[in-house]
Amino acid sequence: MSTRPAGKAGSWYDGDPESLDEQLDEFLEAVPDAIDGVSLPVTGARVIIAPHAGYSWSGKCAAWAYKSLDLSNIKRVFLLGPTHTYAFDACHLSTFEKYSTPFGDLTVDRKVIDDIKKEGERLSIPTDDMKKGSPREPRRGGEVHEHSLEMHLPYLYKMCEEKFDDPKYFPVIVPVLIGMRSRVDNMGMDSNQQKKAREADEKDHKEKEANYGRLFAPYLSDPGNAFIVSSDFCHWSFSAFDYAPYSPTNDLNNWTHLYPGDQTPKGPPIHETIKFFDTHAMDTVESGSHAGFCESVKFTGNTICGKHPIGTMLAALEEHAKSQGIQEKIKFKVVQYDRSGLVTKPDGHSVSYVSAYAVV
Repeated sequence: MSTRPAGKAGSWYDGDPESLDEQLDEFLEAVPDAIDGVSLPVTGARVIIAPHAGYSWSGKCAAWAYKSLDLSNIKRVFLLGPTHTYAFDACHLSTFEKYSTPFGDLTVDRKVIDDIKKEGERLSIPTDDMKKGSPREPRRGGEVHEHSLEMHLPYLYKMCEEKFDDPKYFPVIVPVLIGMRSRVDNMGMDSNQQKKAREADEKDHKEKEANYGRLFAPYLSDPGNAFIVSSDFCHWSFSAFDYAPYSPTNDLNNWTHLYPGDQTPKGPPIHETIKFFDTHAMDTVESGSHAGFCESVKFTGNTICGKHPIGTMLAALEEHAKSQGIQEKIKFKVVQYDRSGLVTKPDGHSVSYVSAYAVV
């Protein structure tokens, strides 16, 4: 039976189960038992957004999402994440039968993965095994080396231990990587060509997220299913991410890029701009609007690595509401926001983390 190894154990998070358990306990205990008067876990909170960096960076923030997650009556957990290791244009489905964690293994629902493939073919939506994603994949790692899903599994296993009497009763998992290629060629295109390519990307990616949303909406409508959406938010650094916006007035229409050799701004600190840009994105997530979220990312260029999984989930929530005759949008509630550091100088670096839940 094929098992995906816990490749980041011992580096991105503790590989010793006792030490890891103590760390997660510490993170979870720091989260209050209620948020805005609502007890945790939140009844019906079957969808969460949580970060996927190393636990020393984002583990505290992720605890807020996992303490909000309601696993009552859950039989299956979908994990939707981006890829950082190779490029592809599809929903890539796990090839493994189990995923390993330091606590134990989680079982992959092979039947549902096969069902998703068949439905994807019927709807002309590209789905594929991760191992077939790209000719670069055997060299770049693919499913084995990608961390966006793995970083959620120790938390999920621990929450299952608290909810279920025995691992044999744990929910099965459905790991999915969501990718979209870009037409933009920074080296081979002039600025006008790049602009047109970005506009084509934005339209195409929005349509693909909507299609993926339709693919997952029927599973969202099943109260026995939960969804974990994996994403970090703003990656701020010109040298590392080619993204370093600064606004002295916290105005989306009045900002510029900073470069490592620039003078430190005399206005508000840089980290206030980062929070402002992230807040704009978080507000659209909380609105429940797929189109609104896409417009926010388009307008600010915010480097949200899981923007496509988030967009897919927002589209799925809209499709679910439509199918169930629900008039109002199903909205996320952001419960925690954090950053790896507070940037004050142009040569600084930070990654933002968000935890949110949606009641379905």
